[in-house]
Amino acid sequence: MAKFIKRVLVITIIGAIAAAVIYASVLPSAQQQAGGGRRAKMGNGPVPVLIAPASIADVPLYLDGVGTAKARNTVTVRPQVDGRILSINFKEGQEVKRGDVLALIDPSTYQAQLDQAAAKKALDESQLANAEKDMERYTKLGGNIIAQKTIDTQRALVDQLSAQIKLDDAAIANAKAFLDYTTIVAPISGRTGIRMVDAGNLVRASDAGIVVITEIRPISVLFTLPQQQLVQVNKAQAAGALAVEALDADGGTVLDRGKLQVVDNQVDQTTGTVRMKAEFPNANQQLWPGQFVNVRLLIDTLEQVVTVPTPAVQRGPNGTFVYVLQKAEGDRVSLRPVTVAHQTETTAIIAKGLDSSERVVTTGFGRLKDGAEVTVATPEEQETAATERQAAATAAKEEARASLRAACAADVQKLCPNVEPGKGVRACLRANAADLSEECKAAAAGRSRKGQARKVEGSSTE
Repeated sequence: MAKFIKRVLVITIIGAIAAAVIYASVLPSAQQQAGGGRRAKMGNGPVPVLIAPASIADVPLYLDGVGTAKARNTVTVRPQVDGRILSINFKEGQEVKRGDVLALIDPSTYQAQLDQAAAKKALDESQLANAEKDMERYTKLGGNIIAQKTIDTQRALVDQLSAQIKLDDAAIANAKAFLDYTTIVAPISGRTGIRMVDAGNLVRASDAGIVVITEIRPISVLFTLPQQQLVQVNKAQAAGALAVEALDADGGTVLDRGKLQVVDNQVDQTTGTVRMKAEFPNANQQLWPGQFVNVRLLIDTLEQVVTVPTPAVQRGPNGTFVYVLQKAEGDRVSLRPVTVAHQTETTAIIAKGLDSSERVVTTGFGRLKDGAEVTVATPEEQETAATERQAAATAAKEEARASLRAACAADVQKLCPNVEPGKGVRACLRANAADLSEECKAAAAGRSRKGQARKVEGSSTE
C-alpha cells in the first residue's frame, strides 16, 4: 500500500509540472495573438484628425531685427558765460519748446560792460563830429591860408575816428551778446532730463552743463539686419518708402509704426550685419531713448494668395506636402505635393498644388498615409485641442525661458546690467550675440532647435 501511494504522488507531481509548463508556453502566445488582433483592429480604424480650410488672403512679408531707440536730437545745455544762477525756470522731465527760458544768470557785470561800450561810442562820436567840422573849415580856407599838411592830417583824424566808431559798434555787439548769454534758452524742442545744477550756484562756461534736452517726438530707432537681406531691402526701398514696426521685447505688441530713413553705406564685417535707421512719430511716448526694441520691416505684401496653417505643411523625401480631406470619398485624405512660397510661425503660403476651397489636416499625422480614412473632430473638439496645444506650447516656452535664463545669467549681469528684466534682456543678448558665453550660446541654440521641432512635430516621412 505504501508503494502504491508513493507512485500515485509521483505521478501527480509529474502531471502538475507538465501542466504548468504547457500553460506557461501556450498562454503568452494566445495573449500575444489576441493583443495583435486588437492592435491590428485599432490600426485599421479611422484616424482622428483636426482640419483647417485653405483660404485666400493678403500676406505681408517682414524682415525681423533688433534695435535701440535713439533721440533724434540731443543737446547738453551749457552756460556760455560765468556767473551766479539767479533762477531755474524749468521742471525736470518738462516738455519745452525752442526759445523757452531755462535759467537766468546774474547780468550785472555784463550790463555794465555794455553800458561802458555804449559810452565809449558816444565819446568817439563827439570827437568825430568836432574833427569833421574842423575838416570842413580847413577845406573852405584852402591851401593858400592853411598848409596842405594840416589839411591832410585833419582828414586822417576824421578817418581814424570813423574807424573807432566801427570798433565801438563791434564792442557793443560783443557786450550785448554776453549779456544775452545770461538768459539761457532751449536750443531745440524736447524733453528736459535731470538738472545738473541748482539756483544760487556759480557756473562757468567750462562746466558740464545745466540740463540735457532730448527730442523724442519724433524718435529714431537704429537696428540691424543680416547682410543676406540687404538686396531685398534695397529692391523694396527703390519702389517706395518702407514701413517699419517697433515691437516690445516679447514681439507681441506693436509699440509704434514708422518709416525707414537710412540704410548704412557699409556692412559691419565683425557681425555680418547692416545698420538701418527708422523714424517713428512716438506720439504717446511709447519709445524711449536707449530702449531695446524688436523691429519688423515690411518689404512686400503678397496679394490674394492661398494660405494654410503652418502645421499643415509636412516634409518628406520628395519635398513638402499636405493631406487634403476628400469628402466625396467618405472622409478620406489624399497626400498632395505642394510648393511653399513663404512660411511664418503661423501661416504658410502655397504657391502651387492646393486650391482655396480645399481643407487640410493640421494634426494627427502619426498614422496618416495616402488614402487613409479619418474622423474629423467637431468645432468644439477642435477648439479644445487648440487650447490644449496652446497651453502645452506656453508651458514649453516657459521651460525654455527658464533654461535660457539660468544659462545666460552671467552674460546678462555682464552685458545688460541696466536692462529691466523681462522686457529688454533678450534684445540685449541678441545685440551682443558675438560676446555671449559658450553655455549661453548653446542654450539659445537648443531653444531654437526645440522651436523648430515643435513647428514640424508629427511630420511624416511618407
